[in-house]
Amino acid sequence: MLSTLARTATRRPLTVIALWVLFLLLGFGLGTGVFGRLSDNVPEVPGTESEAAAQYLDRVDPAGESITAVVEGTAVLGPGLRAQVERAVAEVREVAGVAAVPDPYETPGLLAEDGRALIIPVALEGGLDDDAEERTVDEAADRIKEIDAPEVHVSGGPLLGLQIGEKAQEDVRNAELISLPVVLALLLVVFGGLRSAALPLVIAVSGIAGAFLALFLFSEVTDISVYAIQVTTMLGLGLAVDYALLMLVRFREERRKSGSPEDVTEAVHRTVAAAGRTVLFSGLTVAVSLTGLLVFPSVFLRSMGLAVAAVVVVDMLAALTLLPALLTRFGGKIPPAKVRPEGEEGRVFARLARFSARNRIAVLAVVVPALLVLALPVAGMRINLGDAQQLPSSTEARQLYDTVDAHFPPGTGVSPVTVVLKPGTDQSTVDRIQSLSPRAESRDVPGGITVVELPPPGSVDGDGATDLVERVREIRGDDPVVVTGPAARLVDFRAMLADRAPWAAVTVLAGIFLLLFAFTGSVLIPLRTIATTLLSLGAALGVVVWVFQDGHLAGLLGAEGLGALSLTAPPLIIAIAFGLAMDYELFILARMREARRRTGDDQEAVVTGLRRSGRVVTCAALLLAVVFGAFMTGGFSPILQIGLGLTLAVLIDATLVRMLLVPATMALLGRRAWWAPKPLRRVHDRFGLSEEEAPEPQVTTPA
Repeated sequence: MLSTLARTATRRPLTVIALWVLFLLLGFGLGTGVFGRLSDNVPEVPGTESEAAAQYLDRVDPAGESITAVVEGTAVLGPGLRAQVERAVAEVREVAGVAAVPDPYETPGLLAEDGRALIIPVALEGGLDDDAEERTVDEAADRIKEIDAPEVHVSGGPLLGLQIGEKAQEDVRNAELISLPVVLALLLVVFGGLRSAALPLVIAVSGIAGAFLALFLFSEVTDISVYAIQVTTMLGLGLAVDYALLMLVRFREERRKSGSPEDVTEAVHRTVAAAGRTVLFSGLTVAVSLTGLLVFPSVFLRSMGLAVAAVVVVDMLAALTLLPALLTRFGGKIPPAKVRPEGEEGRVFARLARFSARNRIAVLAVVVPALLVLALPVAGMRINLGDAQQLPSSTEARQLYDTVDAHFPPGTGVSPVTVVLKPGTDQSTVDRIQSLSPRAESRDVPGGITVVELPPPGSVDGDGATDLVERVREIRGDDPVVVTGPAARLVDFRAMLADRAPWAAVTVLAGIFLLLFAFTGSVLIPLRTIATTLLSLGAALGVVVWVFQDGHLAGLLGAEGLGALSLTAPPLIIAIAFGLAMDYELFILARMREARRRTGDDQEAVVTGLRRSGRVVTCAALLLAVVFGAFMTGGFSPILQIGLGLTLAVLIDATLVRMLLVPATMALLGRRAWWAPKPLRRVHDRFGLSEEEAPEPQVTTPA
């Protein structure tokens, strides 16, 4: 397969390049339409009680969305401002599609006790289509913002998703402006030439286009989360640079060792045959790591898994088709790797490998406990829905949240626990449910149904809210009572994660094991790889919990301790970081495997593998860290959590794990590392991917 791709790219490079240009135009033209389709309904899980209850309530009592405005910064009881507010409320009530706007001066709870802020809730009619709802929201918001007060903020409902989508688009643009020049500068240092440095960026741009186009296509059939833009773009950009870096390093080596350095086509073929195999397996392992997200019934997790896996495949295909085509056309002007004196190439990494191999017990005794200590906070990890506190202070939704928090009692504006009591519910059950909150409100809806709304103490996803959900479900017994609302969705989401996480882990670990077995022919190397990767992943996630949940050093990242992680962060960090760790493992194993096949010396193969791959792994990790770090400048807490988690996972894995634990554990296993039972060995000989590899060059590191 790889030889076929290489021949196609070298025989028809212009055709391949033209097809990719068309793909880029689609990605940046059609694909960017996804920014207007983003959803913030992360915790919805089809089939759960909370989701079924919400759908049932929508059928019997359809209600529209709502938006919220807050006016603050002056005495809101002043006659001039009061007249403006009352006039605005009256005009908003006349807007087509608005169902109700209560008088903030006459409705209890809407006027701050200090007289310096008021809330204007705007309820929309049910059944509005998207265009009508957008017109209604825009007209109502514009009218409210005409009020002449120091601070007027409007958010919530459909406006919140729009505001977050705009923030996501701005963050992606800023991250690209920051990361691409830095990545280019680092590539110039690595390769010492503009042509070599520019090619990975071309592949990276293809990855970004693939991210946009994949998300747009998935948005046609499912909701796309507001978090998807940053996550898929950062991964698409980072992996593209990784794969292109690996391929270019090998291309320069192949040009140098070739009998005819001018034979670019032959160098491309040999590059794809050797490094292309690693890229293929790397892309497959990252994609397999993300299939664990498909085990969860959550629309958010499934769509993220599919979208990110699609981006990984795009990056892999770009590295295996577009890059060879570009090298065929322009590779003749890329200088071969310089010949270095024997022993000079990769000597630092060779020394690390020999040190770890000689002191394998000591290395394991120090590194493993250190990583376990970093992972300890994971034991106390909590996940919550989060609120506008997760947004940067520059966003309107956060400003509205801060204003309400400063002027109104705790719990103001918090979505209630909604209890639907169907016909046949015992009156004693109704009374016990209503007694759970002193602020409980009841209303009757068609069909003999009663809806009880229980405002929770504290935040929408705090212990008080989730305990309220659990108590209702205990009280109802066999009565036809169902619970919905954000707190109920959080309870169901947590239960879904706990129920499906073991199956997701089994799916991913089994897939990774099979791929690594196909790559190496060993059963012990996959087990060793999974164990060491879990260590680095646990350490990275532990630091994220310590920073964002417990609040240590969070201020340095422009964040604050929130008492819990966003429910989006842990699944995505685990799935993506696990796949990324496989990248570096495969980079090193590929070189070890080549050296072992050439010399038959297991111990020296470990040293040679790290000598020849160490610089690539280090550069790739640094470049990925730059990309992830650039996305952490936006200030959106879930993205900060994901960015920090992935950055730490990559750096820990590329240093402590791959440079110390890998040679130490390989030395400890010795020849047994490559062992497999005879039946499995025969299976590998028959089905394992074992295309002919290019001979090992004398010198492999780029100048």
